[in-house]
Amino acid sequence: MGLIDPKDVKAGDEVFVIYNNPHTPTVSNIRAAEIVPHPKDPDAVALFLNETFHVIEDDDAFFSSEEAAEEAIQEMYLNEGE
Repeated sequence: MGLIDPKDVKAGDEVFVIYNNPHTPTVSNIRAAEIVPHPKDPDAVALFLNETFHVIEDDDAFFSSEEAAEEAIQEMYLNEGE
């Protein structure tokens, strides 16, 4: 499916994420993001999305392509109806 384990990312990687709009929780978009050196921890990396640094959590979902993220969204919506 193109899912990337958060433990396998390194600075300079481009990933795609499903970003939920904080003002409209039912709206999700796919965004390209970059893995960058963590601004406060030289031994870690962070996700840079929408001009903001985000701590990477073990349950974050990163995708290798926009198409893979779109496929994941479609699977989520299909599974919601079950």
